[in-house]
Formats: sequence, structure tokens, C-alpha cells
Amino acid sequence: MLKFAPQLKTTYSFKIFNKVPELPLEWHLLSTENVFLTKDYLQVLEQSAPPNMICHYIGIYQNEALAGIALSQFLNLNQLDSFGTRDNLLVTAVRNLVFKNLNAHILIIGNNMFSGQNAFVFSDSLDEIEAVRILKLASEKLKEIFKHKGFKVHCTTFKDFDKADTNTFIKAGFQQYFQFTAQPNMVFEIPLPWNTEQDYIQALAKKYRDQYKRARKKLEGIEKRILNLEDIIYYEDDIYDLYLHVANNAHFNTFFLAKNHFRVIKELMKDKFHLYCYYLEGKLIGFYTLFHNGNVVDTYFLGYDETVQREKMLYLNMLYDMLMHAINAGFKTIVFGRTALEIKSSIGAKPQEMYGFAKHSNIIINYLFEHAYNYLEPKLVWQERSPFKD
Repeated sequence: MLKFAPQLKTTYSFKIFNKVPELPLEWHLLSTENVFLTKDYLQVLEQSAPPNMICHYIGIYQNEALAGIALSQFLNLNQLDSFGTRDNLLVTAVRNLVFKNLNAHILIIGNNMFSGQNAFVFSDSLDEIEAVRILKLASEKLKEIFKHKGFKVHCTTFKDFDKADTNTFIKAGFQQYFQFTAQPNMVFEIPLPWNTEQDYIQALAKKYRDQYKRARKKLEGIEKRILNLEDIIYYEDDIYDLYLHVANNAHFNTFFLAKNHFRVIKELMKDKFHLYCYYLEGKLIGFYTLFHNGNVVDTYFLGYDETVQREKMLYLNMLYDMLMHAINAGFKTIVFGRTALEIKSSIGAKPQEMYGFAKHSNIIINYLFEHAYNYLEPKLVWQERSPFKD
């Protein structure tokens, strides 16, 4: 554990923790607002983070009392063989060159495994601008820590925040950081009167109600099961193979999960984590995962057999099943993440723009960062759907 008190005319300080057992007892009082900052979840990262990820935990103190908590993740992209192959060859080649040689070591304040603001929680007593400024100082200290370990941090990133939060970052001294947006986070806000599948179906316009019925009919002959810990251990190799199939075909990867990841989550998170599987003639053909996070359901990783996926509309059915899980269990919101925007829109999810701040350690590269980012991450053209009756 390292402690630093910046020279500011305030009562704020920060501590950087290397291990979950070092975290103060008061940590849990703040982490109740976000399951991805709880000790149990952070222990998941400690036991089964992606092999190229190193996590630290930041405590922000006011008058020696813990008043804010945050997560940092360091990614070493040199440990990856590929970042993704779906783009054209030129973009893929340029991206590989840039990230391998100029941007291989990335420090993230936030959680790169989820979409949404999972970076920090502040108590009501904290001044948000001052707290973000302290986090910025903590990120600088983390860069020093990694330098002593032989890793030069090329890029520091703070992610994912609402538009309203960007003013706080600017006022906290982020003027020299590049402000960026990625693909939007797809979020479904469940109307208060809904509590059954039929409520959802009745709200759909005819075209999308027909789509729902057609997709559900495709599930005939497929068995769906929720797995307990023993089941997850038994099917671990098959689940991981299905995950890798989808991950290897993703637009861009900065990490790959450890094989034991889902097992460790279930061991530590218990009923806050759910893994559902689909079977055809006794063979595992797909799975998806969910987290319960207060009154929100956060979707997580999934996998499927491509030879079955199209014929059975498996991915679309997974989205419907995730939504039904949230509706039937009385949740207010389900977060679908930032991939497959149009198909998620077709079931009713709405895009929420998320913003981040990034700064490269090289002054020249930092100046060119915005242009390079727009080339390597071009704006996705897609059509938003409106599946509900007017």
C-alpha cells in the first residue's frame, strides 16, 4: 500500500492499494452503489483478470476518512497476438503497428471489461471536481509505479462518462487530454408497469412482434439452463471455446479472459452472477452471462456456435432472454453494452453516448491523437430502430 498527500490547499489525499486484502474496512460502505467496485468483484479480478491486465485500487480521503474509491487497470497489449481481424487489412495493419509500437501500455481509470461509469464512487461530502483532480494525481503516481517496474505507460485513459460529467473533468484540469466518444452504450429502461414477458410483447409494433415470435419459434428443440458452480466447472472448456469464437471475431480486443474467469466469478459473486446455456441434442451451443448491480442488470460476455447461430437466431434470442430476465426479476434497467448496435436497437435498447479522456505520454503523438483515433475507430454508421407502438 502506498500513500501520497498532494500539495494542495485541501484536506484530500489518496492511497493506492495493490491487493484486495489491503483495502480498508470502510470500502464496502461506498461500494454498495456499484457491484463492480465491491471487494468480492475486485477479488475476482485479483484471481482471474486477463493475463495482460494489472489492477490497482484507489482510495480518496477527506480529513483521513475514506470518501471515494476507484479502480485502475493497466493493459500490456504486447502480450496479445492480435487486436481483431474484422476490419480491412490496411486498418488492421496500421492498428497493430500503432498499438504494438506506440501505445502498448495503457493505464485506464475505470473498468475496460464493461460499458458505463464503473470507474469510481464518491461520497456526497466530496467535491467532485477536487476528487477527479485527485484521481488525476493518482494516475500520475501509478505511471511512476509502473515505470519502476519497467513499463512506460504510453496512454492514460479515464472512461466511461455521461456528457454532463465532462465539465467536471475539464474543470479538474483535463484540458490537455483528448476527449473522445466510442460506440454508444445500448441501454433498455424498463417501463414501470412491465413485469412479465407479455407486457413487452403487447408493447411491440406488429413488425417487431412478428420478429419476436419468429425468433422464439426458432428455439424449438433447444434446451436452456442456468448453471450452478458445479455445472460451470464441468462445462468450463466448452464455455471457453464458445467465448473465444466470438472474441476472436470481434472488431477490437485489448484482452482475452482467463479460462477460469466464469468459475471464479460464480464462486465469489454467487447470486449476483448468472450464466445461462443453450443445448441442442445434448450439445452446448451457446451461453450468456449477467450481473445484478443494484436495480440494474449488466450484460457480460457470451459465446455461441456459429454453425447454429444463424439458423436458430441464437444471438437475437439471447438478447430477448436477457431482457426477459430483467423484466421478470423486477429490474429497472438492463445495460447491453456497445456492440451490435442495430440488433439491440431492434429489441428496444436506446443508445447512450459515453465520453472518455485520454492523454499520450509523447507530446507529438498526443497532438496527433485525435486524428489517429478517428482513423482507427471510424464512426459506425447504423440505423436506430423503434420497435414499440407509437
